[in-house]
Amino acid sequence: MRCHQVIGVAAGLLVSGGGAGAAVDFAREILPVLSDACFACHGPDSGARKAGLRLDTPDGARGAGRSGERAIVPGHAERSELWRRINAGDPDDVMPPPESNRRLSAAQRDRIRAWIEEGAPWGRHWAYEPPQRPVPPVSEGGMAGVRNALDAFVATRLRDEGWVAAPEASRETLLRRVSLDLSGLPPTPEEVAAFVRDPDPAAYERQVDRLLASPRLGERLAWDWLEAARYADSNGYQGDSERTMWPWRDWVISAFNRNLPFDTFTLWQIAGDLMPEAPREATLATGFLRNHMINGEGGRIPEENRVDYLFDQAETVATVWLAATYNCTRCHDHKYDPHTQRDYFSLVAFFNRTAVDGSGGNPQTPPVLEMPDDVQVARGELLEAERSAAVAATTAAEALKFAGESGPDGSEGPDSAELPREILEVLKALPGGRDVSKLEKLATHFRESDPGYASVIERQREAQAALDALARSIPRVMVMADVASPRPTFVLNRGSYLEPTTEVDVALPSALATTGTLSVSNRLGLARWLVSPGNPLTARVAVNRWWQALFGTGLVKTSEDFGVQGEHPSHPELLDWLACEFMESGWDVKRLLRLLVTSGTYRQSSVVPPDLAAQDPENRLLARGPRFRMPSWMIRDAALAASGLLAETAGGPAVKPYQPPGIWEEATFGNKRYDQDHGAALYRRSVYVFWRRIVGPTMFFDVASRQTCTVRTPRTNVPLHALLTLNDTAHLEAARVLASVLLEGDDPDDSGRLAAACRRVLGRDPTTEELDVLQRGLDRHRGTFRRDPEAAAALVAAGEAPGVPGLEAPEHAAWMLLCSTLLNLDEALTKE
Repeated sequence: MRCHQVIGVAAGLLVSGGGAGAAVDFAREILPVLSDACFACHGPDSGARKAGLRLDTPDGARGAGRSGERAIVPGHAERSELWRRINAGDPDDVMPPPESNRRLSAAQRDRIRAWIEEGAPWGRHWAYEPPQRPVPPVSEGGMAGVRNALDAFVATRLRDEGWVAAPEASRETLLRRVSLDLSGLPPTPEEVAAFVRDPDPAAYERQVDRLLASPRLGERLAWDWLEAARYADSNGYQGDSERTMWPWRDWVISAFNRNLPFDTFTLWQIAGDLMPEAPREATLATGFLRNHMINGEGGRIPEENRVDYLFDQAETVATVWLAATYNCTRCHDHKYDPHTQRDYFSLVAFFNRTAVDGSGGNPQTPPVLEMPDDVQVARGELLEAERSAAVAATTAAEALKFAGESGPDGSEGPDSAELPREILEVLKALPGGRDVSKLEKLATHFRESDPGYASVIERQREAQAALDALARSIPRVMVMADVASPRPTFVLNRGSYLEPTTEVDVALPSALATTGTLSVSNRLGLARWLVSPGNPLTARVAVNRWWQALFGTGLVKTSEDFGVQGEHPSHPELLDWLACEFMESGWDVKRLLRLLVTSGTYRQSSVVPPDLAAQDPENRLLARGPRFRMPSWMIRDAALAASGLLAETAGGPAVKPYQPPGIWEEATFGNKRYDQDHGAALYRRSVYVFWRRIVGPTMFFDVASRQTCTVRTPRTNVPLHALLTLNDTAHLEAARVLASVLLEGDDPDDSGRLAAACRRVLGRDPTTEELDVLQRGLDRHRGTFRRDPEAAAALVAAGEAPGVPGLEAPEHAAWMLLCSTLLNLDEALTKE
């Protein structure tokens, strides 16, 4: 490798810097340096700008600050104050100043000098330029398995770096990889065997198509979207009341399974309620914006709450679709990116139009959408018919009881004086307008004096009570709906709701606002712009996040930040080609996923040669297949699937599987109690697990808190993770049930059972050496539990799944520990 390439890889940038004679690329070589070293004091934020000097615009950089010296004199580095300051020896003159702890390298200073001598040509940050569809390069070497245009970009880069791609992974590894990526579950032994035996060159593509058509796809894709959407089953904060947003979660899963185009997916979630003739589910989709936390703590001022909700909505939209760090502009202009505080509040103005007033902690704060299921709809029709009949009976009874009296309610009749005032008040209302409490008063009053009439009233009360109970059981999803007269929106000084300053109207980010013929006057206009050709970011951001899901790291590593402080794409032409391909396909998500997973790049072996591991530890040049630990939710689902416990029931209210006692109680000062579910609910997929916002499910790690938008979660490695997968009830139960499946299976001896266990957990047959190691471990466990049958009995009692009668506890426990070992192997926890 050449010297400049080694520097690039070591820095994690993986960009080939230009040689001494190469033209300087402003966006790639100069702008990131200025941003990192200069913009904090001389950038977009006018409030933090020093010396009257601005270096983030060409006019500012070529002008003079308060010193009177021009920062940049195009063509003349020696006459440029910028050049003099970055080379100064005096600590009082040198820039960046020593206290900033920033220092330009000699290579960076050389490129700045070359850029100034070239005339200091300016340019925009790469992410703010519309993606241009590049012509895929002709690949000659670099990758033997070039299968589509995607591979040509990767292979060409590998060739230029002097590297070669890895060979294709084995069929067993490849099917396990793509199954985990497209369903979140490992393949069954039968699926692996069929694929390995299939000689058809198109066999792998058929497996991909099968997985894309599976309802498990939506459950897998939904997880990442739920984290971005900060979805949870409670409000958050100290009260943390439960909410019923799960129909929105089910809609997300359904949308992915139906392959709803991503532009429609976007439009509905931001403005489905404003779209003319849109289906009811479009309004349901706007629950995306209402997934924010709701503060019901005492002493909170409603307006403060309401403004916080608006901040969350604006920042979430900016992160999810623009990968913009808009939270930085809440209190001041952005210090690095060309986003102003006015831009921030102009975006807030799009959402500042609902009837939400911020009061209380109601987890079903209007506007809401009722989402009854088919059973509830049918029962509601039945109960409504019973209520109507009861009202008719009451009306008839009262017509007889109060016959000849001047008023239909008897208030002016000869008996009126004998009735208590509160009963007269009830009778003034027509029978159909009386609630349960009023009907109860009537029934109680007349129960002795007129039992026949009282029984008629009691019938109506029971019908009304049943109808009310049904209504309370119907999920209500918080959705969006604008009021007729929008509130005024103001820039808030330092983001304080108490300090409004300048009034602003809805407007797109000024640095990105290319609307063409679009009318942007409400959320619908905003949504349409997000998926329009005038927005350079949405398609890039979307394909980058799906790349991140499959390969572990996005083409832009900072998937949450496409600003100047974010990382430059490792393969910029490939990113643009994918973005254009995605848009031109009609925003077809399944087509994009198919393109990625059928590529030769994706299908490479993940085996890492030692020299390559040292040069490119994060696989940014894609010279091998992806290999990284599965997310914790996928580890749990895979264990359930391997054991046969997994309950594939889709949708519905969240479930509460095993959790150590006292967690909720301690976090909520005893106000919330965890009532564990039983039966099949224990084995539902992780996407359906109840998420309490102030203390998330204990079986997950390295996941988003669901309190704010998260699009890139950490991947850490600490002992607590192993302690969980070795000791958590769900994982122990999976090992126990898997052991019983093996002992009750068709294999009569240890070697056959061990091989079957490896096929269920690892998706492959064990080697001879592995069988020997596993057999020795099994024999050790047998000896241990034969000497201590009580310990064996205690171990095989893990979990609530019914045991298999007749299994001896020591033998069952030995196999259970063997299966737990397999489930905790690095290979089992890792997507190879």
